[in-house]
Amino acid sequence: MNYLSDRINLLSESETLAMTRRSRELRTQGFDVINLSIGEPDFDTPDHVKEAAKEAIDQNYSHYTPVPGYPELRQAIVNKLKRDNQLDYTIEQIVVSTGAKQSLANAIMCMVNPGEEVLIPAPYWVSYKEMIKLAGGKGVFIDSSVKTDFKVSPAQIEAAITPKTKVFMFSSPCNPSGTVYNYDELKAFAEVFARHPQVFIVSDEIYENINFTGKHFSIASFPEIFDRVIVINGLSKGFAMTGWRLGYMASNKEIAQACDKLQGQITSATCSITQRAAIVAMNTDPAKSNDIKLMVEAFKYRRDLSISLLREIPGINLNLPEGAFYLFPEVTSYYGKKIGDRIILSGSDLCDYLLDTAYVAMVPGAAFGSPDCIRFSYATSEDNLREAIKRISDALAKLK
Repeated sequence: MNYLSDRINLLSESETLAMTRRSRELRTQGFDVINLSIGEPDFDTPDHVKEAAKEAIDQNYSHYTPVPGYPELRQAIVNKLKRDNQLDYTIEQIVVSTGAKQSLANAIMCMVNPGEEVLIPAPYWVSYKEMIKLAGGKGVFIDSSVKTDFKVSPAQIEAAITPKTKVFMFSSPCNPSGTVYNYDELKAFAEVFARHPQVFIVSDEIYENINFTGKHFSIASFPEIFDRVIVINGLSKGFAMTGWRLGYMASNKEIAQACDKLQGQITSATCSITQRAAIVAMNTDPAKSNDIKLMVEAFKYRRDLSISLLREIPGINLNLPEGAFYLFPEVTSYYGKKIGDRIILSGSDLCDYLLDTAYVAMVPGAAFGSPDCIRFSYATSEDNLREAIKRISDALAKLK
């Protein structure tokens, strides 16, 4: 008897979380696993943010809050969007949620009807596709490759738009590729969307602060499409607050009110203590924050180190990502190679082989819509990176 709903049976498990789970299982069995599968900064939350949380506990901020968040927090987010992005919102246009993942899900569930299409550049974050599936929508994927720095073109986007297209959904900086779209590229996208007023844009900017170009641009910057952009952001990456669970969205009032209504029936507001700490985080100017500066410098150093070491391995095809903390090498040169009875036919096979034999965990590119790649997270120590890449090199050299 199948008593589970079709909805949950159609849903896939997050492959990033699945690989993290497999890594933990191997560790419990005594294996020395280096986990490069997880998308989490290996830094601690800044002290001034932690102090704000402690004060909030002492001041008894332990009761229900408004569903979209404390007004003071939403005002701090409004101020942040003006300070960092030159975007003008009011607090009625801000909804705070339990992580950016919930903000994304809220937006999709409130906007996409069964049968409507959502355009997504590939590679994409694993949960986009599943969120669209839950809403009954259809994901339409626009391919890119390492040769284009995993960027899609305005022409590709325009060619993919149909009368059923409702949303374009993307991230910049991108998980998994680290791709960062610059101002001119986003302006060209905006010109396409200006010609198609039925298309809304979900812009996932959670990696905004981990950007090696020196400047983040939001596609909401272009007035001709501003009312159709839903900006998604949060504290997990830029402030190393993954476990605190706070994300937010900024949109036109109608969409914000819809997400408020949905959230009120699903989770209500996120943690009151997290919200009070988030006020302090939002009031922190990233350009003046030593914590953020040191973290970004460390990630840039690790990126450069990892690329230099990986490029010494034959058959690893890499570009130079400009943000986030991932590399996304293309690995087709290993297809058809084998060791014993084991043959590599895909990026997934290669990830399994490296976990089973080198005890290095990465995520297959298939999870992100790019099956010929694998995702390598450098959000770990230099020693771990050097050891992991040595193990990868040794394991790959055994394939003939």
